[in-house]
Amino acid sequence: MPSHLSADRPAAQPPGRGSVDALISQTRRLKVDVDAVRRDAAGEGSDPPRERWQRALYDLALHQLSDLDEHLAQLRDGPLPTAAPEPPAPSQGSLLSRVGSAEWNLLTDEARWSGELYQILGRDPAAPPLTLDELPSLVVDEDRPKLTAMVTNCLVDARPIDGEFRIARRGGDVRTVHMMGEPVLDTDGSAASMWAVLRDVSELRRSQRVVSETRDSLHHRQEAARSEHRLAVELQEAVLPPWRGSLRLPHRGPRTLDLASRHLPASAHTMIGGDWYDALELTDGETLLSVGDLTGQGVGVTSNMTMLLGAVRGMAMAGAQPGQLMAWLNQLLDATVQPALGSAVCCRYRPATRTLVWAQAGHPAPLLFRDGTGRALNAPDGVLLGATSGAVYGQAEETLQVGDLLLLHTDGLVPGHTGSAAANLLLGLAPRLAGNRTAEDCVRTVVEEFGASEREDNACVLAARVMS
Repeated sequence: MPSHLSADRPAAQPPGRGSVDALISQTRRLKVDVDAVRRDAAGEGSDPPRERWQRALYDLALHQLSDLDEHLAQLRDGPLPTAAPEPPAPSQGSLLSRVGSAEWNLLTDEARWSGELYQILGRDPAAPPLTLDELPSLVVDEDRPKLTAMVTNCLVDARPIDGEFRIARRGGDVRTVHMMGEPVLDTDGSAASMWAVLRDVSELRRSQRVVSETRDSLHHRQEAARSEHRLAVELQEAVLPPWRGSLRLPHRGPRTLDLASRHLPASAHTMIGGDWYDALELTDGETLLSVGDLTGQGVGVTSNMTMLLGAVRGMAMAGAQPGQLMAWLNQLLDATVQPALGSAVCCRYRPATRTLVWAQAGHPAPLLFRDGTGRALNAPDGVLLGATSGAVYGQAEETLQVGDLLLLHTDGLVPGHTGSAAANLLLGLAPRLAGNRTAEDCVRTVVEEFGASEREDNACVLAARVMS
């Protein structure tokens, strides 16, 4: 094939072999680096949809680098042959099977194709090459106007060709072809011929579609997660008491308890869990205090928490004592359509005798702070809610004094610690809590100590100081 240049500009000098070899070496080193990063990223295992999207991007990058490597190798080794004999069968996916060239002489109506172009277009190598008028017969109907416009602009307006179209090969195989070319001008400035390089980019476009689809899937999943998170937050905020500052109860007589609470959310990317806290003045003058936590995250768990909290309030209003209330909660959770496990502490405070009656279901015991020291209350028997049918829950009593501070919390309040380890760290705040005047000051002290760290789970804390 003659040099593909317009008659009015000089031929560019080919790059030196050494400089092309250097580019090939750089490309291959980059391929190794990208592949190493891809393998490292595959082991993270944190978010499967995001992993699929990242893996698709890595595969696409490696695919394009492989193409670049082969293009540079072809540039170094010389141009493709222009004769049309049947070429030797290349390995599947190699560059020689994906790039071909052609020239159409407009003066003689002669066409010349490289052997690779026959393979790309699915034509018999013994057949004559198609003319420009015949070429659209291979193109799918929707893309024929695009090819016609590209060729017309090239021949009439001397515009370079750079576009894609799909061809239908024998057997129904549809391939995507990228075509680049220019007109070769005669001495009078008219187009004498047109040359083009055609490349099969079907696999590349398939990789790009995979990247796009996985990115869209990840975007939709993130949008759904954000919507679910927002709904869970709204549902939680709708049913829990105000979670900042003191809790104001409609006291009928002297104020007996100073109450404050705080909800500590997990990291921003984590879904809202089933933690709750509650303080409610009952019809008999007693005060209900409760905290709890359902396993899991998301709207379903928050919905179950809402149901459970409503049941706690209703049964307490009806006069149920903490032990019996826990047993009924266990039956309720065991009968739900979506089984779940939960832990809880439920207390009834009797101001006339300063008596705290309480029960627990697999939950950290309340912490009692008095005169600069603290201790965990001795817990009565109680298994996790929903763990077994017909469970019986014990009940305990504790007499409080004016100035006592009672701290109820859900597991996860102290990041990285649970059970007795978390309780001991909280009890270590006793000297500082003794200097706090209000329940809100006490909650603020706890949050300052344990609320700034990254936490994997949501947590609640409820403070009650005996006023009279």
